[in-house]
Amino acid sequence: MQTPSSASASTISLHLRQYDDRPESPAEPLSAATKACIISGIENRKSADRIVCVPCYEQLSEPQRANLRTTSWAGGCPLCLVKEDKPEAYTKPFCDFLTENPTVFHAVEYFKEKLTAAGFEEIKPGGKYWVTRNGSSIIAFSVGRSYVPGSGVAMIAGHIDALTARLRPISKKPNKAGYVQLGVAPYAGALNQTWWDRDLGIGGRVIVKDPETGKTSIKLVKLDWPIARIPTVAPHFGAGMMGQNNKETQAVPIIGLEDRNANAETAELIAKELGIEDYSLILNWELELFDSQPAQTGGLDREFIFGGRIDDKLCSWPALIALLSAADDEDHAGIKLVALFDDEEIGSLLRQGARGNFLPIVIERTTYARSFLASADVTHAGNPNFLGLYLDEHVPRLNVGVAICADSNGHMTTDAVSTAILQRIAQLEGCETQIFQIRNDTRSGGTVGPMLSSAMGVKAADLGLPQLSMHSIRATTGALDPGLGVRFFRAF
Repeated sequence: MQTPSSASASTISLHLRQYDDRPESPAEPLSAATKACIISGIENRKSADRIVCVPCYEQLSEPQRANLRTTSWAGGCPLCLVKEDKPEAYTKPFCDFLTENPTVFHAVEYFKEKLTAAGFEEIKPGGKYWVTRNGSSIIAFSVGRSYVPGSGVAMIAGHIDALTARLRPISKKPNKAGYVQLGVAPYAGALNQTWWDRDLGIGGRVIVKDPETGKTSIKLVKLDWPIARIPTVAPHFGAGMMGQNNKETQAVPIIGLEDRNANAETAELIAKELGIEDYSLILNWELELFDSQPAQTGGLDREFIFGGRIDDKLCSWPALIALLSAADDEDHAGIKLVALFDDEEIGSLLRQGARGNFLPIVIERTTYARSFLASADVTHAGNPNFLGLYLDEHVPRLNVGVAICADSNGHMTTDAVSTAILQRIAQLEGCETQIFQIRNDTRSGGTVGPMLSSAMGVKAADLGLPQLSMHSIRATTGALDPGLGVRFFRAF
């Protein structure tokens, strides 16, 4: 089965070696309004939200204008806000991204669509490319118009997997007490206490057989209504729900009643959603549970974003959007690259993880010595109820800017030189940075940074946008943080 991930290492290497033979007249750069239209996702909004100002409307192509309306605007045009680089311009697009792409496979498909709309292509002669592996990791890059062999690469690496519960290959459980239940297994630290009593949808990818040709294909599916729930037991029984509950026997989702909708088994339901009459054509799947509540703004002045899967869509989405919106100058000689990996939450051990050879293969023909890696992953915002767990002067705040993360034991790849470089980038762009480091009596998490910087030998630093409730099914970040991330990553 040929998929975008089947591009070989030799294809990538050959293309980069032969890049000087590219056409002399690359495609014209996208207009600011077109970029803003792609980034805003305005074509997917409700009709009442698809209104732009007349100047922006006139700069768009006919297909882009098709579902838009104009008004004499005194301010607030969503495309103008993106063009003016207002952090608030990215709040709704980011919330929509969180809500509409609940699994890693949906996220990669979203990024592919955005990249394609912005002129990026799967690897072949040209100037902007993307390539995926396993349908769950993606690397996108653009080569400067003045590129020469030996030019460096500005890399941003992050991850797009999130804590989740995955359906087992045989997910049907024996009915108990009249309930239909679902067999699931935790991915990373999922099925913790934050998963109890949540409205859970089901999504992922399905392997489908064509009844006429016998060939298989991959289809994405998303059942985004509350289809599953893991119920708590009442305190009257004396069983503590916040303790060491058994994930195998006590965290089993219920999905229905055995005396109602008895035919609505998982495979049949998935087949119906995909428009497949015979559910036996589903050969296999990689499906998972997700919090079905939409991401939304909150707080007294809507200064927060509450949503699921913020770790780590919060850094990966701004990084990719920054690549889309970065200037395409004639004299730019370097390569801009964003690599978003799967499997970080479980150690990056698989071929689509950062320990694999995916990124080194893609850039093996470029010069590491002149390159710099920004390892982007969410970091801990200061929790006002647990400030004693933080170091003084090392407490990241929401809606301020990226935090540069350090660790003396090598869990982060940051050093003094790379910190100075990032602070200088922020200064030139007018961005603010923060510093985060853990106390000596707490445990640090990990990122893709150390493994990638050691594999490639490049200067590198770890940084991230802050969030509250890390590894909870539903977390909080600042409403301006996605936009602040776009500004910093684009400056990088």
